[in-house]
Amino acid sequence: MSEDTRSLTQRTIAGMLWLASGKAAYAGLQLVVLAVLARLITPADFGVVSAALVVIGFSAIVSQLGLGPALVQRPDLEPRHVDTAFTASVLFGLVLGGVLWAVAPAVAGFFRTPGVAPVMQALAWVFPLQGLGTTAESLARRDLQFRWLALLDAKAYGLGYGVVGVGLALAGWGVWALVAGEVAEALCRSAILLRSRPPRLRPTLERRALRELLYFGSGFTVAKVANFFAVNGDNLIVGRMLGPAALGLYGRAYQLMSAPAASFGTVLDNALFPAMARVQRDLPRLRMAYRHGIALVAVVVLPVTVALFLLAPEFVHVILGPRWGDVVLPFQILAAGMVLHTTSKLGDSLVRATGAVYRRAWRQAVFAVLVIVGSLIGQRWGIAGVAGGAMFALSINFLLMAQLSVSMAEMPWRDFWGAHLPALLVAAASAPIAWAMATALRHQQLPPLVVLSGAGGLALAVALVLVWRFPRLFLGRDVRWMLDALRGMVPRLTGPATEPR
Repeated sequence: MSEDTRSLTQRTIAGMLWLASGKAAYAGLQLVVLAVLARLITPADFGVVSAALVVIGFSAIVSQLGLGPALVQRPDLEPRHVDTAFTASVLFGLVLGGVLWAVAPAVAGFFRTPGVAPVMQALAWVFPLQGLGTTAESLARRDLQFRWLALLDAKAYGLGYGVVGVGLALAGWGVWALVAGEVAEALCRSAILLRSRPPRLRPTLERRALRELLYFGSGFTVAKVANFFAVNGDNLIVGRMLGPAALGLYGRAYQLMSAPAASFGTVLDNALFPAMARVQRDLPRLRMAYRHGIALVAVVVLPVTVALFLLAPEFVHVILGPRWGDVVLPFQILAAGMVLHTTSKLGDSLVRATGAVYRRAWRQAVFAVLVIVGSLIGQRWGIAGVAGGAMFALSINFLLMAQLSVSMAEMPWRDFWGAHLPALLVAAASAPIAWAMATALRHQQLPPLVVLSGAGGLALAVALVLVWRFPRLFLGRDVRWMLDALRGMVPRLTGPATEPR
């Protein structure tokens, strides 16, 4: 490899490691906080906040109009772009917060839950806070400041939900503990970002710069809107047709499935999107990065998917507690799609890096329609039926995004499917052992924690032995290449994390 190629490769892989460490801390913190809150707050209160967050999540997509990703993707970035993006982000956040405050009663009427209105009005303050930090975070990503970014989410979530949310839940605040945790997280995040990269206090809305950013940002936003309905369409149907209690159950099932998959996918996306954007005109390097990425996704996520499916009763009991047993079946159905979800997210990174956001947008629209239609049909069989409809839509989206990704990278289909083969072999070898151990431990009527740790630990040990003894077969060339690239990089990963300049 050339010196430039080697430097970018090393920075990207090192970034994955730092982001993975940060996401692991974030995911672990989320599970701990969720385990505490699930024992202090009722499913109905979770359902009220989930209903409000559906609208808040959708509004977050349009609040910045894709200006942050546009800053990362743009080949030539000038100060006028940065100043315009900061001013527009703050203004959009203020306007959207006011609109949400006004429409909150109507949203509560849609969900047939009056308690949604005050919750949503309180959460509207999140958008002005997020607008302050959008530009700073995007510039840090563009500069590949992965090490500093790795701890950002964990710090904000720990201070917001971990301290404020849990503290108020212990004080008996119920639903308002969740609301306060959400607002506090946004406040802490923006404060950290502004401290690291203070903006130039020169309000600017240059028309040409805004138009250049919005060309990419508009296509990105359209795709995100469609993806929002795809990701939250099932929650909308459950909240409307089955009520807040069912939404609380389904929301926790979806969160347990999506948290590890989304965390790992976000790590890859945050590292690969800016790196791919830098080499968007270098097709061989772009294709290599995508193939290595999908191989890594498969070998990490697929065995975890199988283990969670087999050990779902114990996993739900340990994480959420005994009164959440109705979550098990929908969680098992949704867990089967973890690898599809993560691989599709990686395809998003490649498509966005090459600027093909409008080709991505119509595929996301198809995905959204399938989720809503599948959920409407599936709700006749309760939340498990909704999960089945969502799983079908996720499978179709996986194929659509795979087709677009291999087309953009000019990759043969045999390379795409071949990158998944080692992970399939690892899962096929470890799954029977996990099932046999879990069956034996359940027969002894041991506590769920013992069953989960015993069967899961044995399956993990078997998988590690296989990849250690037979790396060519159970890791494949792509993951082995990434491991080889890590050799000699350990000294570069030490030293204090510096704030982005």
